[in-house]
Amino acid sequence: MLLKSGTGGYAYLLEPLWWAGMITMIVGEIANFVAYIFAPAVLVTPLGALSIIVSAVLAHFMLKERLRQMGILGCMSCIVGSVVIVIHAPQEHTPSSVLEIWNLATEPAFLIYVAVTLSIVLVLIMYFEPHYGQTNIVVYLGICSLMGSLTVMSIKAIGIAIKLTLEGISQASYPQTWFFLSVAVICVITQLNYLNKALDTFNAAIVSPIYYVMFTTLTIIASAIMFRDWSGQNMSSIISEICGFITVLSGTIILHVTREKETATLPGTIIWFDGDPAKGLEDAHYITLHSPDFFH
Repeated sequence: MLLKSGTGGYAYLLEPLWWAGMITMIVGEIANFVAYIFAPAVLVTPLGALSIIVSAVLAHFMLKERLRQMGILGCMSCIVGSVVIVIHAPQEHTPSSVLEIWNLATEPAFLIYVAVTLSIVLVLIMYFEPHYGQTNIVVYLGICSLMGSLTVMSIKAIGIAIKLTLEGISQASYPQTWFFLSVAVICVITQLNYLNKALDTFNAAIVSPIYYVMFTTLTIIASAIMFRDWSGQNMSSIISEICGFITVLSGTIILHVTREKETATLPGTIIWFDGDPAKGLEDAHYITLHSPDFFH
């Protein structure tokens, strides 16, 4: 018998509802993957908050969750912040080859970021998870967010390699291409594992906003270091982007804090809007309807 992911098991792998949510999320992330090819991460990642607005609307109609006035204010904040970010977003500079991306990835500043990130992840996994994983949400989400920032950098490199290959400039012969692919696979698996542990251990309404804030912030920092997204921009544009980002974060937090609480259910059950319990992983459907996008 498989244990819950929060206790080190993988019982969610036997749940059809989990697979339905995972397939839906993968489709969305494919589109998100394409977005990283044509736009900087400092633009794509914060716009992931728009998925939370869609989730709130779908939950209102499908799960019969009432969208309160503060929830509407949260939606409006996300929209306003997103518009500000789009208006002041930096221009995307597409590298001419994977080797150029590799040179960016091996700059001292980014190597220091990677070393610090991996060191913190190892400490969280080896020491803090066994002692505090079941009681402190920051442990699981810290691992997800830190690895997620590296995932986005690798995914962007792979996307650019695919784009150049389709344009007739093959990148498959470069070992760096396969290195970025390997890093992306390892990081994604790690993220998926610890995200499911967080969702299985803590309330999804708490996991979603904290994960979004941590993941988005770290991704923007990693992208700014590696791709130098803000180079060439004036200070007013950078400040405007930061203000837009803070507005989006505020809207995200408002949406989740004011969300109508679900009716208490027994562990191992899921209550749909018609009130019928379906055996499955508690809160698994929130992966699709309530969690922020996985990679952005």
